[in-house]
Amino acid sequence: MSNWPPDPNQTPDNNSAPNNSDNKTPQTPRSLPISSGGREWHLLEKTLLASIEEQRRARRWRVVSKVLSLATLLLLIFLLSRSCAPTDSISTVDVASPHIAVVDIKGVISADDAANSYDVSEALTEAFEAKGSKAVVLNINSPGGSPVQSDEIWQTMMQLRKDHPEKKLYAVIGDMGASGAYYIASAADQIYVNPSSLVGSIGVIMPGYNIKGLMDKAGVKDATLTAGEYKDILSMSRDLSDFEKQHIESVLNNTHKHFIDAVKQGRGNRLKDPEQNKLFTGLFWTGEQAIDLGLADKKGSLMTLEKELKIDNVIDYTPVDPVKMFLNNFALQLGSGIGSSVELKLLPEEQSSAEMR
Repeated sequence: MSNWPPDPNQTPDNNSAPNNSDNKTPQTPRSLPISSGGREWHLLEKTLLASIEEQRRARRWRVVSKVLSLATLLLLIFLLSRSCAPTDSISTVDVASPHIAVVDIKGVISADDAANSYDVSEALTEAFEAKGSKAVVLNINSPGGSPVQSDEIWQTMMQLRKDHPEKKLYAVIGDMGASGAYYIASAADQIYVNPSSLVGSIGVIMPGYNIKGLMDKAGVKDATLTAGEYKDILSMSRDLSDFEKQHIESVLNNTHKHFIDAVKQGRGNRLKDPEQNKLFTGLFWTGEQAIDLGLADKKGSLMTLEKELKIDNVIDYTPVDPVKMFLNNFALQLGSGIGSSVELKLLPEEQSSAEMR
């Protein structure tokens, strides 16, 4: 009976030889492979078991990972639903009940910021058309910005006043209502200010720099190519010619004229001796001084209006950036969950090259 393969539970006999009963001729014993027997099989068994256990662990981890991913997804959906759920938004309040409709103008006025003509105009229109709004208030805290965006909001305000003569439009200036922000405020029926508010700055500015001397010291040369004689009219590497300077001044003066005409149309006879008081020179004043000059009407705030109009219900119609709202609310939800508060601030983008100051 053959003894190959060897029994792993027995120590092989290396001197054993195959049965030669059928062959009478003596043969030299043939050497068989030497095996470590049980030790080899035990090592092989351990390797296979380790591989199987590793596969089991991998399967268990995949299951746990999927469960954790699903739980995280459900948590995010829950937080998202709570973050996006309006608390004091227009959709959750009774706009048919008597109220003061408020629209904020905060920060730089530009097409790329929250205070842009499209969103503000839509909010103002909605505020005026609401059945329960008894008055509309522009809550202003802005240094100004784009003359185009400011003028478009101004035009919307004038048209809404004409379409809804039964509702008054107020402007309440906080820390600052200057330049383009005052351009907008001038379209209101009345302007309320804090005595220390900064008001005015009726002017136009286009910043420009000449760094030719610095470039010469640094060994930098301007290699700009143009098609058009004055295409590089605002280049920082050379001085303006007399013609170029006159041209730019004419552009700024024309824009300034639009600003002045808007303020005169909005404020009318309330302005006190504009020429002598240099109201249109780009100067700014405190709120108290602005009242004396006819640039504003009364000292007060939104709370003052509530008392005067005897309406304590205020509804905010200011458009909200959904991404910013989600981030802010998500941070609050997260903060409340871990016992701490998180504040997210979105920085405004750079101002346009030509803006009102």
